[in-house]
Amino acid sequence: MKKTEFLTSRERVIRTIEHKSTDRYPIDLGMHFSSGISAFAYYNLRKYLGLSADSVEIADTVQILARVDTDILEAFHCDTLLLRPKWEKTVKWSPKPGFDFVIPQKMNPLLDENGCWHVRDGDMAMSMPPGSCFFDGDWLQVNELDADEYIRQTAKEAERIHKETDYFTSFLSLNAYFEGMDFACDMYTDPESIIERNKSLHAENMRLVTDLIKHAGEYIDGIVLAGDLGTQNGPICAPELYEELCAPFLKELCSLIHDCSAMKIQLHSCGSIDPFIPCIIDSGVDVLNPVQISADGMDPQTLKNKYGDKICFWGGGCNTQHVLPVKPPDEVRKNVRELTDIFKVNGGFVFNAVHNIMGEVPPENIAAMYEAAYENSFYENFGSKV
Repeated sequence: MKKTEFLTSRERVIRTIEHKSTDRYPIDLGMHFSSGISAFAYYNLRKYLGLSADSVEIADTVQILARVDTDILEAFHCDTLLLRPKWEKTVKWSPKPGFDFVIPQKMNPLLDENGCWHVRDGDMAMSMPPGSCFFDGDWLQVNELDADEYIRQTAKEAERIHKETDYFTSFLSLNAYFEGMDFACDMYTDPESIIERNKSLHAENMRLVTDLIKHAGEYIDGIVLAGDLGTQNGPICAPELYEELCAPFLKELCSLIHDCSAMKIQLHSCGSIDPFIPCIIDSGVDVLNPVQISADGMDPQTLKNKYGDKICFWGGGCNTQHVLPVKPPDEVRKNVRELTDIFKVNGGFVFNAVHNIMGEVPPENIAAMYEAAYENSFYENFGSKV
């Protein structure tokens, strides 16, 4: 029997984040750069579904993530859309036989005699070895615009999306006051330098957010902050140091966003981060992504029991390390059903795989994952409550 949807996508996501009842849990593919899909996997997926792959656009120039087109979003019942202005000047790029992508002209990848692609910008450089599906080296995200002009162009795109569609969108992505292993070491050896670095970052974050709200606060539904706090096996730093040196800045930024807009705040933080979650919630974060269920201490049922009524989990809907790339479609479907059965209880859950879909994931597995996600997404008797 065909099930009925009662909400628009934007309504569905907002109600989910606010822990209100919904007709089904929302579904995301590619709203941000840790819920996306490799352009290589996306190219193959379009071919598998009988769709044209002539204009696959690279949205993330480091991870080589595709901009997901609305025909795919509609096919998989997705509720979200990437908020990123289109490139102004583009060229075609064929990184390996059988694949042609649209990239920004400024990216200018160069092929060396060993078959390795290189991208440079001043002192920054990254490379893609033969057979690889993404770049390594510096995180050289190609931008055509400076920060202020990017805000203005993003505001225009946000207004278009808000008025012409009902997709939920979020602004990408501000640094969440934590920057990895070297940063963590300095937290122990030179905490004063961390405070000064975060003060400088905080001033810029507050300025950019104020500008964003001024230009597009009524059109942007959310904002993504990013700072990976965990490894596969445990936290990168002591939670008490994070609470002392980083969280006060995060809390003030969240207060500004909540006080001056209706935007929902999403923190992207990979790895084993359970010890940080109470502090993250206290800081005012609404949504946690990617929910790395395969990391130590990130058992789905435990997370849901401890925090399910306090924060929205965005992700964790399919194991992207041990299931999605290597198991047959039936096992992918089973994994999705088991995980969504846990996370969907009492709402507060947006479906996405744990992280980006990598380049060599079979298209039949991707389709199986999203088909199972939609089939298991509905809540009983919601229509009678509307």
